[in-house]
Amino acid sequence: MDGLSIVTGGAGFIGSHLVRQLVEHGDRVRVIEKPGVSVDHLPPGVEVGFADIRDPSALAGAFDRGQWVYHLAANPNLWARDRDEFDAVNRQGTVNVLDAALAAGALRVLHTSTESILTKARYCGPIDENIKIELSDAVGPYCRSKLMAERYAFLLASRGRPVVVANPTMPVGPGDRNLSPPTRLALDFCRGDLPMIMTCTLNLIDVRDVACGLIAIMRKGVTGRRYILGNTNLTLEGLLGMLSELVGVPVPRFRVPYGFALSFASISELWANLVSRRPPKATLTGVRLARRIMHFDSSRTALELGLQLRPIRESLADLVKWLAESGQLGCHTQNTTPYRP
Repeated sequence: MDGLSIVTGGAGFIGSHLVRQLVEHGDRVRVIEKPGVSVDHLPPGVEVGFADIRDPSALAGAFDRGQWVYHLAANPNLWARDRDEFDAVNRQGTVNVLDAALAAGALRVLHTSTESILTKARYCGPIDENIKIELSDAVGPYCRSKLMAERYAFLLASRGRPVVVANPTMPVGPGDRNLSPPTRLALDFCRGDLPMIMTCTLNLIDVRDVACGLIAIMRKGVTGRRYILGNTNLTLEGLLGMLSELVGVPVPRFRVPYGFALSFASISELWANLVSRRPPKATLTGVRLARRIMHFDSSRTALELGLQLRPIRESLADLVKWLAESGQLGCHTQNTTPYRP
């Protein structure tokens, strides 16, 4: 599309793939990132600005001349030492970005939400774009902050503002420098550091397909609509089975009962909070989400936008190859050849 595309969080996992695809399409792109974030991996010619989205004054001028604003900046983790950070970044940061972008004259703003806020206790699925969510359905401070941010985006849309919402499921693929939860899970498994697993379901999509979907939503999406960007529903055992075929590491046989997993996560978070000050091995939010059905039906979005999605095995193979080439696997894997259909 003609004009300037602006991407908040453009140096992140999804953001960097989105920026690359926009550049390949010939778009002019500006990235807004928080101070101190490395942007060396972004394509040449991309304009970069630094601003803390928690501070409205820092966004003054950030969206000037920007017609198409993709808001991806967020804290995507399920744990933080300061729990208030989730609300400050994910909710209030979204309010600041959307208000500033619209005030600057953006023709359309795309808010990138998450699939984890679309789950409900005792809901059997599949989950589609029409699901109704209450604040009481949100699990933990991360999910609450993302749900409140999404509600603000829909509030603006209900007032006639040009805002659309995307809910990607779990993105996988190459280039996840900050190790989002699905990449960290895959890395732990490939290293042999995952001795036990929970019985749970999840939905995966290639990160490059997420980027392609975001561009399609920006161009074709209907204001005020939710678009779920998902692909393959799998059990955790099924996911690890695919990784096992790629790297030769056996799938753990021991299944952790929910009560044990919850206790382990509680202890892990306590240790992280008081001693290690590093991300815990398991999080309470992650364990509670794992008990819910994460089975999604994103067929309406794929059909409406004309998306052609990669096989998830290809995405996992490219992830493993990237982990090996970036030196994170050492000699743990037996096969890092990219998938070819």
